[in-house]
Amino acid sequence: MLQKMKRIMVVGPKKNFHSVVDLLYDAGTIHLEDVLDKVSSGELSLEKWNEEIGEEISNLSVKIGGIFLTLPKIKDDREKQAQIYENLYWQDHGKIIARTCNVIEELESTIRDLSTRKSDLDYTITALDRYETTIERIQPLESQLPILEGYEATVILIQKGYEEVLKLIRAELLRITGNRAELVSAEMDEETIAAIMVFNKKYSDEIHSFIFSKNVNEVRLPDEFMGKPFDEVLELIKEKKSKAAGELKTIDENMNRLSGDWYQELSVLRKILGDKSKEISAFNQFGQSAYTFVIMGWIPEVDLKKTEDVISKQFGTKVVVNELQLSQDDLDEAPALYDNPKVAQPFEFLMQLISPPKYTDIEPTPVIALFFPLFFGFMVGDIGYGIIIFIFAWVMKRKFTQYDWLQSIMSMLMIAAIPTIVFGYFYGEFFGNFGEMMGWLHPVHFLGITWNRVEAMIPMLIVAISIGVVHVFLGLILGIINALSNKKVKHAIEKTGSLVMITGLIIILVSAAGVLLDYMLSPGIALIIIALPLIIYGGGAMGAIEIMGTLGNILSYARLMAIGMASVILAIVANELGAAIGVAVIGIIVAILLHTLNIVLAMFSPSLHTIRLHLVECYSKFYEGGGRMYTPFKKNE
Repeated sequence: MLQKMKRIMVVGPKKNFHSVVDLLYDAGTIHLEDVLDKVSSGELSLEKWNEEIGEEISNLSVKIGGIFLTLPKIKDDREKQAQIYENLYWQDHGKIIARTCNVIEELESTIRDLSTRKSDLDYTITALDRYETTIERIQPLESQLPILEGYEATVILIQKGYEEVLKLIRAELLRITGNRAELVSAEMDEETIAAIMVFNKKYSDEIHSFIFSKNVNEVRLPDEFMGKPFDEVLELIKEKKSKAAGELKTIDENMNRLSGDWYQELSVLRKILGDKSKEISAFNQFGQSAYTFVIMGWIPEVDLKKTEDVISKQFGTKVVVNELQLSQDDLDEAPALYDNPKVAQPFEFLMQLISPPKYTDIEPTPVIALFFPLFFGFMVGDIGYGIIIFIFAWVMKRKFTQYDWLQSIMSMLMIAAIPTIVFGYFYGEFFGNFGEMMGWLHPVHFLGITWNRVEAMIPMLIVAISIGVVHVFLGLILGIINALSNKKVKHAIEKTGSLVMITGLIIILVSAAGVLLDYMLSPGIALIIIALPLIIYGGGAMGAIEIMGTLGNILSYARLMAIGMASVILAIVANELGAAIGVAVIGIIVAILLHTLNIVLAMFSPSLHTIRLHLVECYSKFYEGGGRMYTPFKKNE
């Protein structure tokens, strides 16, 4: 079902415009429409409401967001944030912008400097760590190197698989320096060879260019470390790391202090600016004249009085909420808002598979909420499987509360598990024939038939087709009601003809099968004769052809029997295969694995086929879609 909607127009003096929009945005009940599309110039001369302040607020939002994300995160103080929000949100835009600018002026430069310095120090410590690790690895080579003033030492690291490159580097090093250089290498670990090159500084640029051209990993020490013994370099590195760590600690303390002072307000400003930015983006749907503003939209009838009271309390008679008279064309444009009982609400999730309903159409969620569990239970029909599916869905709902889509799916499975257990009792199935083997239960004997699915295949097929008749007939009846409510008389006549035609065909088929008395054959033929002109009048030649499609739709429900049969046969195979294995433990494991597979299939396959039977076979008889969902103008959650 859909909630009843009302169309309203909110009119007031321009000076109250921002306050009214804030109030409506906070109430979150109105689905906005573009005023200029709905009000003709002859009724009221209006212009678009252009709000240049929107760009400024958007820019400030980015800056506040950057400051907020830079500061260390602390625990939200909900009470304090609510107080700041209440004090600030209802102020006019100018005051909100002024306060935001003050906060940015107070914090932006300081936090930027601290962040930049912190990044520099982090980079410095990382580089020092790299130098320290490298020097510690190559320190044993130091004794092999000559100590000469005016010479430079460079470290290169080479993977063992490429150690032949060292010969090339040595030869080129000696060529460039005229044999006045030294290269010493040693294994540093299982994968790396370190080499130290010593050469006169006047060859530095040429040698470094050569190393770069060969894509060799070069570790160039800073100038302040050059020419010093490695143990002295290590001491300098540790000293610099300690100094940098101390400065980092001071920066972190300052950032934490700033976060303690400003975090709550920044969090609120970030939210308010986001809300205001979204709010202002809707201004182009509003209209203005020289002295007034106009806002139009749809509102659920249940929220109309509350919204009127909120505006009246704030503005008295200065701002007026008018309920507009609706034509049929207006109703066709109304947004749709679901209003289903709680037990049916999870099935609204499936409506996302098709286009939204029109406001004037019959909303199909109750149909699938009723028949989905019945179809699922009819196909799966096992007490043990029903219990497992219910427990699984319940656990998933409890564990993953953050996913709304998963909550809906698991709720549908929990609801469907109940008729699964009921049908399981009717079929006498508990993990297939295990319950019957143990003597715990047996198939119900009803209408002269023992409803063991393996043995009662024909009766099960007849029941499945009968369900199809009921389901498709329901779709046609709803289609007639839908067509009449939308004043589409021809459509109503066509669907009435289809209903009569199929009824006649069923009577003829049942009479031919000897189920009904022979004299029922004539009424069946009479119904077909009556139906044919109705179908042709309402739908033309395509309407007559569509009858064959409808018959095919009904026969498609045979899958209810076929899928259920496949499930119970796999369950029986699991039991018999497990029993046939000589080792009891292995037999039990095999049976459990096969039953687990069957349960997984039972959760997916019957669900998908049930959805298809609704969307293709039933909904096509009455549902057109093409509407739009109710999207209220409200704050982000």
